Amino acid sequence: MPRHLYGAAEIQERLGVSRQRTRQIIDRPDFPAPYERLRMGAVWRIADVERWIAQHRPGRVAGDE
Repeated sequence: MPRHLYGAAEIQERLGVSRQRTRQIIDRPDFPAPYERLRMGAVWRIADVERWIAQHRPGRVAGDE
């Protein structure tokens, strides 16, 4: 997968949450829309997801892990 995209598994790992919680988060109306929907599932631009994390999960900003 290109390095500028996240799939649901990468979002799950990045947020440190369960698969079920990841689904709840990506279904939120304020979560970025997927960049593309592929046969394997939706993908998001990393920059869009990281911007959302900075706004909604400030304790999870990149480099804080």
